[in-house]
Amino acid sequence: MNARTPPPAAPDRPNPPAGPCYPPSLGESRLLTDAELRASLDHALRDWDRTSDLWLFGYGSLIWNPGLPTAEAMRSRVHGYHRGLYLWSRVNRGTPEQPGLVLALDRGGSCSGIAFRLAAQGAMPHLDALWRREMAMGSYRPAWLPCVLADGRRVPALAFVMRRDVASYTGKLTDDVVRTVLGCARGRYGTTLDYVSRTVAALRESDMPDRALEGLLARCR
Repeated sequence: MNARTPPPAAPDRPNPPAGPCYPPSLGESRLLTDAELRASLDHALRDWDRTSDLWLFGYGSLIWNPGLPTAEAMRSRVHGYHRGLYLWSRVNRGTPEQPGLVLALDRGGSCSGIAFRLAAQGAMPHLDALWRREMAMGSYRPAWLPCVLADGRRVPALAFVMRRDVASYTGKLTDDVVRTVLGCARGRYGTTLDYVSRTVAALRESDMPDRALEGLLARCR
């Protein structure tokens, strides 16, 4: 009797990941050139008359480290966007091998923060520095958002909104992934854990605690 031909072997299947899906696959990244940064800044300021003071909306590290002189700072709120850890950080709070997380504004809900008034005179050097800090990789979309100040005034405030079309947008993360990041991610400005902890503390000290962010930190630190 002829030997029977064995059936073809089943194709190998990848083993399921053991634990959180971290680190993410983000591909190559690059910093924007000076020309690209300037073009982005000029576009954001295209309707500014260069004589009126500007308002900036801070919802993360700008609250406790604005890095620029301001003529006024006041608690405020924007509607239509909420704060969350939606941006992978490969430089400031992490590395390409172990990305960290930083806050961004994403669509829906509302967000409390600090509105800073920047005097028009001498504003450009400070805006240039702000752009190099926040827009280095082009992950945000600068936007003028209707902002309600604590004293009832309504002003347009420049804010940095998350772009959902970039690889560094996290989408909704599980607590397991956030816990892993808080335990290991460190960049040139320190750890993700320190960044989140300082933001939570600054919001509470400003009498506008973010319960969702506090809860995430309590569960995952």
